[in-house]
Amino acid sequence: MAILPILSYPDPRLRTIAEPVKTVDAEIKQLIEDMIETMYDAKGIGLAATQVDRHIQLIVMDLSENNDNPRVFINPKVTPLVEDKKPYEEGCLSVPDVYDSVERPTRVKIEALDGEGKPFVEEAEGLLAVCIQHEMDHLNGVLFVDYLSRLKQTRARDKVKKYLKVRERQMQQNKA
Repeated sequence: MAILPILSYPDPRLRTIAEPVKTVDAEIKQLIEDMIETMYDAKGIGLAATQVDRHIQLIVMDLSENNDNPRVFINPKVTPLVEDKKPYEEGCLSVPDVYDSVERPTRVKIEALDGEGKPFVEEAEGLLAVCIQHEMDHLNGVLFVDYLSRLKQTRARDKVKKYLKVRERQMQQNKA
């Protein structure tokens, strides 16, 4: 397994539309393992393949308290089941250290393949509904900051640049 580099906003590769996965083979299964390890290492609860510069329709997620229930969504389709939307405080591994409120439908239907390529259908609400919609946006080249005002987008971009500079300095100091 390997920790994969996560693209950071405003990297233009995050705007790439993901292609469907054709077959769930050994290469895809390895990518799933690497993405799960990367997500855990980054202390995230969801990760789309787009975020690790692989532009295929693949999402991993783990909403458990102990990181012991990883989920896989291949070629997912998400359909809102209600018109009702609620705000939810979101963050993103590609937009480190930035959090803001985004309104999303509260209940959705998910149709996808699991990590073995078997189809499943599930209704979701709460955090799972929010998280799957957030990750689906990544597969469509959309980031949660796109829902924010221009001013908040500029602040987010500046905050990410500052965060990345601090992280780079820390890594250089650790090498010394």
